[in-house]
Amino acid sequence: MNADDKTVNGTSALAHKDSGELEHIGPVLDAELIDDTLPQPRGRTVRRRLVRWWLHSPLVPLWLKSKPQAVQALKDAVVAVLKSPWRYLRAVVRGLVAGARWWRTWVTVRDYRTAAEESDKLADKFTDIRELTLFRWKVTGAVLVVAAVAVAIVHLVYGSDPLWIAGAAASVTLAILGRRKDGTPGRKPALAGPRSLTWTMDPQVLVDAFRDAKLIGKDESLRLVERAHRIGDGWAITVDLPATRKAADVVKNREALASALAVDEVQLIVERVRGNGGHAGRVSMWVADEDPYASPPLRTPLLGVTRWDAWRAVPFGRDARDRRIDLPLVWTSLLIGAIPRQGKTFAARLAAAGLILDAWVRLYVADFKGGKDWDAAGQLAHRFMSGDEPEHVLSLVDWLVELVAEVQGRYRRMRDLDDLTCPESKVTPDMSRDNALNMPITAIIIDEVQLPLEDRTPVVVQGKKVPAGEYIGELLTWLAKKGPAAGIVLVLATQRPDSKTIPSGLRAVLGSRFALRVMDWRDSNIVLGEQMNTRGYDSSRLLPSHKGVGILRPDGDTAAGADVLAMTVRTYYMPNEDWQAICQQGRALREAAGTLSGHAAGHDTTPTLDHAAVARAIGTGATTGRTPAPADVVELPEPLASVVAYLGDDLDDGGRAFVPTSELVDALDVEPTAFGRAMGDYGCRPSRERVPGIDGETKRVRGYLTADVRAAIERVTAGEAAPDDG
Repeated sequence: MNADDKTVNGTSALAHKDSGELEHIGPVLDAELIDDTLPQPRGRTVRRRLVRWWLHSPLVPLWLKSKPQAVQALKDAVVAVLKSPWRYLRAVVRGLVAGARWWRTWVTVRDYRTAAEESDKLADKFTDIRELTLFRWKVTGAVLVVAAVAVAIVHLVYGSDPLWIAGAAASVTLAILGRRKDGTPGRKPALAGPRSLTWTMDPQVLVDAFRDAKLIGKDESLRLVERAHRIGDGWAITVDLPATRKAADVVKNREALASALAVDEVQLIVERVRGNGGHAGRVSMWVADEDPYASPPLRTPLLGVTRWDAWRAVPFGRDARDRRIDLPLVWTSLLIGAIPRQGKTFAARLAAAGLILDAWVRLYVADFKGGKDWDAAGQLAHRFMSGDEPEHVLSLVDWLVELVAEVQGRYRRMRDLDDLTCPESKVTPDMSRDNALNMPITAIIIDEVQLPLEDRTPVVVQGKKVPAGEYIGELLTWLAKKGPAAGIVLVLATQRPDSKTIPSGLRAVLGSRFALRVMDWRDSNIVLGEQMNTRGYDSSRLLPSHKGVGILRPDGDTAAGADVLAMTVRTYYMPNEDWQAICQQGRALREAAGTLSGHAAGHDTTPTLDHAAVARAIGTGATTGRTPAPADVVELPEPLASVVAYLGDDLDDGGRAFVPTSELVDALDVEPTAFGRAMGDYGCRPSRERVPGIDGETKRVRGYLTADVRAAIERVTAGEAAPDDG
């Protein structure tokens, strides 16, 4: 080999140095240049096209595209094979009954008799009918005799085998005659019996149910997207509605559909399929075999947990499908509303339990019920109080002022942090556990929040006296808006969810809502949001026996999916002994981590406050100075007084701009014509405005502008007359 050459197929190569010696330069590998732009082999292209066609073609059944669907189809086939003897026998019996009915109609000349009755000639045709009836009886007898003789001859000549073959053929004929037809679960009985859920066996019954509920037309049908299969203790199915039909209407009319399916509405879950796999006309249904909330509730899984991470969603309850529903709390807030003795405090304590088991969470707990439900939290809370006296309300004001100043300080400190420590203007898990930064997750829990919000104790803010409840509402609203990014979590519980108790501005910024049973749909909407009852979510329809069952509208992803608007959830059960054990565990965790502070550590000092700076930050001076002195209060006449009482904070500038007349008439229970005439006397003239409907489309409705109502109130207060239209 020439020394100037390099071995390219071997393991090494040689080259000349400048001095003439050979130098080892390591392995030299050969390679082949491949052009990615060249066309792929034809076999691979054909295979890809075939796979794409197989997965998207409507000609290929769904069970051949999906493994879960194939497994379910195999189960259905096995069940069908096992049940086939009994189904065949029932079909033969139904065929015998159908044949006997047909023979009876024929032998009694029913058609001839009916025609004679309708023409009022029964008397004239009676002799003919009698003769024809006797003739057909004779034909029947002759046929039976001939059949008996034929059977005897065949049996003597050929044995019993032909008779068995003929019997099998006859049974097949009878089974075909007695088969169930589409749209009818069986032959129509003379006396209808109780309805039952049979759509899982006969999809046509599901179509009939949609038609009976007036969700589709008589000439319209459904398209099966996902065949019926078992999920938990119930059946699930996904269908597409006809064109122009909307899934939102099915969700809204869930009660009518449940009636058509012969189940209680708590057993039926109807959801619109969202995202890439859904559209506005795709509906997912799940029907439970029995009441999913009739069984005893489950205890909270937090009992078996040594510690919890507050950044994880807290185990809150289970839905009807027995899926665990976790509630995210960080970066959001929670409002719980219910009438007494429905599980409101239990639900609030479930949310608090996950925060308690994180040693780095700082807790503010205010129990305005004044009982002992929250006493166990006092051993670990940074600030704690229990009572409903004015001094407790003023203490809450100090807490909130302290938290507003804390949030402002956190935002200032975050501006000085580098992008690695604080990528955005939000608290991160590492930041919340850094003692040097002092930005722990801080949760303020207020039970019976309606009491401090309704308190009229005067508070001096920027030289003006304002009601303490109004000031608390503005502080909570500010914290709900700006606090979550700084690590502030609000958990508010109330047993009086109405527009006058919870200001509209505060309700609008509370992320997660949980409504247990309330008295009517208006209270349900106060908790869940406007027009939620028209979307099929009304907690006033929950059964009194379903303790701890409510409608959850989460702010974040859950086991039901990130696109689910709301869901019915049964909260976990956490009796007092479990609550006390969790609180004791929370104190032990804080003692070990050295994070016990404030009230729990015996250092419940008065917070350092700067009311003026906080008032300027939340803009109180521009909004709270409008409260008149008691001597200046003017009693409003009807119906203005009732309208003001109903709208509450929605009447404020920045609240609702327009209210439909139909809503006011229903809420105030007044006669429409007299109401319109009385409102006109005070200068409030109805107008037509466009408002969004439940289907997302806007429509023109008649109603009143809240600006006109405010102007009428000012005129009445000032003693001025209403403007003349002329």
